[in-house]
Amino acid sequence: MKNNELILAHHEALGRCRLCPDMIPPVIIGQAVAAEILLIGQAPGDKEGDLGRPFAWTAGKTLFKWFESIGVSEHDFRQQVYMSAVCRCFPGKNPKGGDRVPDKTEIKTCSQWLNKEIELLQPGLIIPVGKLAIAQYLTVGKLVDVIGKEFKLNMNGVDVDMIPLPHPSGASTWHRMSPGKELLDQALDLIAQHESWKKLKQ
Repeated sequence: MKNNELILAHHEALGRCRLCPDMIPPVIIGQAVAAEILLIGQAPGDKEGDLGRPFAWTAGKTLFKWFESIGVSEHDFRQQVYMSAVCRCFPGKNPKGGDRVPDKTEIKTCSQWLNKEIELLQPGLIIPVGKLAIAQYLTVGKLVDVIGKEFKLNMNGVDVDMIPLPHPSGASTWHRMSPGKELLDQALDLIAQHESWKKLKQ
């Protein structure tokens, strides 16, 4: 099977997953694209299920403004970048406000899908978005330790570059104030200079 066919088969299996009883389907899946860039979000919000795509609401608007600032529109990004997440179903609301954070068992269960995607894509660049996504691969004490930097990792036998981004949530002020604002700009500059990103703009 060609890579695109393998990705489509993966999506079919992923779409049927109901392994986590507290997660609320549907499984949110991006385009089945054999991409050099893999974006990893945290988990979908409550609007993504109805809209049927990742980063479809407020946080997505901010995220795609960031990418547009370095030359790639939302439409082109969705067509050319593989969009994944730590968990693929809506975790539900936290009684104290906001969305529930997936627990360790849910993260571990869903990691099989993400690991398979890394194996299938063998990406040159991974962009984890938000502390939960970043923490799956890097030690994160504070965001200032990881945002604005590029990391070289070996994941599942694949050598990849990783450039983390903060979460574009409207509830977060980190990326709108110093030093977060400047570190976000540094991270976007690093992404813009990456060979895999430059190919999106050709």
